[in-house]
This record gives sequence, C-alpha cells and structure tokens, in this order.
Amino acid sequence: MAMVRKQVYIERRQDALLKHWAAEKGSTEAEIIRQALDQWLARADQRKEAEAAWAEERAFIEARIAEGPTSGGRTWTRDELYEDRLNRHDRDAD
Repeated sequence: MAMVRKQVYIERRQDALLKHWAAEKGSTEAEIIRQALDQWLARADQRKEAEAAWAEERAFIEARIAEGPTSGGRTWTRDELYEDRLNRHDRDAD
C-alpha cells in the first residue's frame, strides 16, 4: 500500500495518550492514527446512509399523509375497541 506523508499538530495530552496506547498495543503511532481515521470515516459513511434512509422514509410518510384517508373508513371506534378489550379481560379473569 502506498503511503502519503502528512504532518499534523496534536495537543500534548493527545501525544502522551497516543504514545501510551502505541506502547500498550505494540503498534506504531501512525498505525493507530490510520485506524482511528478509518473508523471515523466509516462512521461518517454510516451516518450519511442513515440520514438518507430517514429522508426516504420521511418522504414516504409525507406522501401517504398527502393521499388523505383511505376509502371505506373505519368500522370501529377507539371506545369500542377499549370496551371489547375490557370485556375480554373480565372474561379471562373469571
């Protein structure tokens, strides 16, 4: 794999943590930075995919709302459903 040299500035705290982590993992600081960058980029891609999926879902929902109510309407009311549920619960309790 061809490498490109980059120079970056990090905080002293980050430098100390990076050195410690590299020693602990038996890896180079550069490799840790490359892995961190890969993980960050992957999360950014996942976030973009999720945002696109939500935008698609939002468009679908808005289209359905724009269609208005479906023909035929409901044949029940909330109160009827609730009453039916209570009656079934009372029968099951006996």
